[in-house]
This record gives sequence, structure tokens and C-alpha cells, in this order.
Amino acid sequence: MKKSMCLILCAVLAVSAFASGKGEKQDLKEINISYVRSPFNLPLIIMKEKGMAEKAFGEKGIKVNYYEITSGAKQSEAIAAGSLDIASVINSASVILANAAGNPVEIFAGFSKPEKMFTIMTSNPDVKTPADLKGKKVAGPKGTVLHELLVAALKKEGLTTADIEFINMGIPNGVQAMLSGKVDCALAAAASVVNAEKNGGRVLVTCEGYVSPLLISACGKSFAEKHPDMLELYIATYKEAKEWMEANMEEALAIGAKVQDISIEDAEKLFDWSNFTDHLTAADLDALEYDVNFMLENGMIEKRIDKMDFVNKMALR
Repeated sequence: MKKSMCLILCAVLAVSAFASGKGEKQDLKEINISYVRSPFNLPLIIMKEKGMAEKAFGEKGIKVNYYEITSGAKQSEAIAAGSLDIASVINSASVILANAAGNPVEIFAGFSKPEKMFTIMTSNPDVKTPADLKGKKVAGPKGTVLHELLVAALKKEGLTTADIEFINMGIPNGVQAMLSGKVDCALAAAASVVNAEKNGGRVLVTCEGYVSPLLISACGKSFAEKHPDMLELYIATYKEAKEWMEANMEEALAIGAKVQDISIEDAEKLFDWSNFTDHLTAADLDALEYDVNFMLENGMIEKRIDKMDFVNKMALR
């Protein structure tokens, strides 16, 4: 009798657990997604402007909430707080920092590999190659892919940041300091590059041949475990937006230019620099390993973390 009662109780608990797990998916009534327009995230802009996510998730009875959070660190914080489900576009450095700090954020899709988007710029006629950076003042944001680019460019010439005067500064202020002659070079990206070129700046180098910048889509580890179907739906919607963009390029660029408040010519240039994707490759995994090593060597994280601990398998298809 006791054995029978035990079997019955186990069966009841199993059914209850199954129903509870099933209910977790059904209980999702809203999904919170970050909206990041810059540097020139055209597929995401199209997705939002065309209401594609609202339609796809709406068919499942789920309301889409967009939140304009441009900082990768802020997106990670919002994921940790449970107020953001999907970081639509976030940089790899922010994901690594989050995981190193004990905030499990997973990459579930690729977004873009904008090697031409990130640059070292100068307005000093004496600076013609990275070797000429020795003894010069360089302004830019520390702990970013731009910082990685600077270190890599110096290393190729047998130099280190000890050979220059590196000033930790945001991109807009750094570019302005360069154009006004207060510093010799600035680390710049996207529209800041275009605007600087119009005002006397020139690109010294881009990431090509130095580092491989990655912009990806990410979410909290618990969200990935509970709602893999929602991530699949998001990826499918992103691909739909990307395909629409490619099939209607003229209209897509016009939409992007309007949203970013830039000219069509500038939109075309930024698009050419973007290199959109939807998954990670073996080379991208190598780039993540490089990022981890860079951040460890520069004291940005205290211990080594395994890249595969924060890459969801659906990102590798």
C-alpha cells in the first residue's frame, strides 16, 4: 500500500512539474526588447518601423515593449534586473564583463561584424601610419573594441600604450579634441567618422587586419532556458527584417536615414561598413577568445572565463 501511494504521489508531482514548466512558457504575456539604432543597425530599425516583432509575437498573444538602451553595460544591468528580456544589439565586451561579474548573459544570435565602422582617426599631417603614434596624444573610450584596435595597431609596430599618451574620453569629445588640435588622434566609430571626415579628420586605420568587432544579440541565461521558442521566434523575425532590407534596399536606406537623421549618402556609407549577419562562425569564437584575453591582460576582468559558457548553441547555426 505504501509503495502504491508513493508511486501515485510521484506521478502527481511529475504531472504538476510538467504543467508548471509548460505554464512558464504560457505565462509570458510581454517581451521586453532593447532598441539600439547606432551605429547603423538597419535590420533592427526595419523590424521596428515595419512592426514585424509586434506581428510575430502578437500572434502568440505576447506584447512587445521596445526600450531605447544604447549602452551595452546598461543592457546587461537591465537583463540582470529582469527588466529586459532581449538585448537586440550589444557588444561582445559588455557580455564578457557581465559574465565575469556573475551576471549570466548568453549570446543567442549574431548581428553584425562592422570592421570598417571602428577607426583610429587623425587630423595631424605628421601621423601617416600607426608607427607615428609614438609620443602622440590619443583620445578614446577605454575598455572597448576601439581600445582593442589601438592596442593591436600599436603592437604591430612594436609599441604599447606606454609609448603614447592615452586619454580616456567618450567618442564625441575625443573627436572634437582631435579636430581642435588638443590631441593628435581619436578613436571614432560610425557617424562620428563620417562627420569628422567632413571637418578635416581622416582615417588612419580601421579594425581590418587588427581585431574583429562583434555586435550580437543576447539574453539572460534563465530566459534562454525557459523560453528557447521565443528566441527562435526573435531570430526568425530578425532574418525576415534582414531579408526585407536586402530586397528593398532603396526604401530601407531611406527609412534608416530618416530615423538616424542623416543623408542617404551617409546612410549608404554606414550600411557598407556594417556587414550584417545572424550567427557566429569559428572565426567569431576566436574573436571572443581574443576579447577575453585582452580584458584579462588589461585588468578589466579578474579571472578567465570560457567563451562557450556564454554562447548559446543556437548562435552557431
